[in-house]
Amino acid sequence: MTTQLSHHLDNGMVLLGEPSGAFESVAFQFLLPGGCGFESPDASGLASLTCEQVLRGAGARDSRQFVTDLESLGVERHESVGIVQASFSASLLAEHLPATLDIYADLLRRPQMPESQLDSSKAVCLQEIAGIRDEPSHLLMTELRRRYYPDPWGRPTHGDEEVIENLSAGDTVEFFRERYQPRGTILSVAGKFDWDKFVEQAERLFGDWVPTAEPDPTTADRVDVDMHMPYESTQSHIAIAFPTVPYPHPRYFEAWAAVGVLSSGMSSRLFTEVREKRGLCYTVYASLQTQRERAAVFCYAGTTNERAQETLDVTHGELLRLAKGIEPGELSRLKARIKSGLIMQQESTSARASSLGRDWYLLGRMRPIEEVAARIDALDANAINGFLDENPPADFVAMTLGPQPLSMPKGVA
Repeated sequence: MTTQLSHHLDNGMVLLGEPSGAFESVAFQFLLPGGCGFESPDASGLASLTCEQVLRGAGARDSRQFVTDLESLGVERHESVGIVQASFSASLLAEHLPATLDIYADLLRRPQMPESQLDSSKAVCLQEIAGIRDEPSHLLMTELRRRYYPDPWGRPTHGDEEVIENLSAGDTVEFFRERYQPRGTILSVAGKFDWDKFVEQAERLFGDWVPTAEPDPTTADRVDVDMHMPYESTQSHIAIAFPTVPYPHPRYFEAWAAVGVLSSGMSSRLFTEVREKRGLCYTVYASLQTQRERAAVFCYAGTTNERAQETLDVTHGELLRLAKGIEPGELSRLKARIKSGLIMQQESTSARASSLGRDWYLLGRMRPIEEVAARIDALDANAINGFLDENPPADFVAMTLGPQPLSMPKGVA
C-alpha cells in the first residue's frame, strides 16, 4: 500500500507527502489561493500577470539569477493559474530538494516583482491571449465555460487584453499580498525524500507566514454570452456542455467511465460514429471537467461549414444515445486504457505530487492510487447504466463559432 502522510502548519498551510524509494527523483507542487476567481470584475488577467511578475526574481536573486540557480539544480518547473489556485511545480533529483525549497520559499514569500519587468510580464500574458484568439476551438471552449458556469467558475484564466495593458506593478503587488498566503495553500511532494526532514524544513520556511484573506471565491450569476460567435472561415466549430457529478460525489467513477465510453480512444462512440462512419468532422471529443462543487461534460466538434448542421445533430444524437446505456465490451476496452494510464502515473513523481494536491483540495484527503485502481476494477456495465438512468445527458448548453449560426436541436439552449 502506498504511504501517504500529511501535516498541518498552525497558519493553515497543509503539507502532503508520498515518499517512495523506487525513484531517484522528487517532485513538488504548491497550490496557493491566487486564481482568477479572486480578481475584481475590472481586473481580468491580474492573477496571471501577478504569477508572471512573481517569477521575475526572488529574495536576493534577480530574474536572471533565479533562473540560473534553478537550472544549476536541474529543476524542471511549471507555473499556471486556475480559477481558485495559482500552481508552482517542480521536478528534480532528490538530493537537490532542500536547496530548491529554499528558493521557492523566497519565490512565494519574497518575490521582487520589479516594475522594470512589468512590460515583459505583460508581453507573456498578451502572447497567451493572442494564441487563444488564433485557435478557434480553444476560443470557443473558453467562451462555453464562461457561459455554462456561474461566475467566477467559468472565467478564462488568461484575462482580457485591454485590461492587462492598463494594469500597474502596484496592482500585482497588492494582489500578491492579499492572495499569496498560507491559509488554503497546499504543498505536496512525491518521490525519494525523507518526510520528517521535509516537514522540519517546511516549518522553518513557512511556519511564520501570516495568513490574510479567505481561500475561496464568492459565487455569482452566470455571464451572459451569445450562443454564436461570428468567425469568417471555411470551418465551423461546435461545443456542447451538460451537467454531471463532481469528483467528491460517490458515483463520480461511473460518470467518468460513461464519458470514457463516449470519447476515450479510437473505438469510442463519438470517434466511431461521428468521424469514422460518417466522415463528418476532423476532430470530435468529450471530456468530464470537475470542480469541487460542480462538474460538466464538455464536447467539441470541428467540421466544414457545409456539414456543420449535420455534425451538430449527430453529435447531439450520440449524447442522447448514451442515456440508453453502454455495453460490457465498451467498458472492457476502456478499463484497459485507464489501467495503462494509472501505471504511467505511478512512474511519474510529478503526476503523483499533482494528484495529492488535487485530491486534498477536492476531497479533503489523499486518495491512494490503489483505491483508484480498485474503484475502476469494481466498475461494471450495470452500475454505469444505473447511473445513466438516474443522470441521463440533458440540460444541454451549446455554442457555435463560424460564418453562420446553426439550428439547435430540441432541448439545447
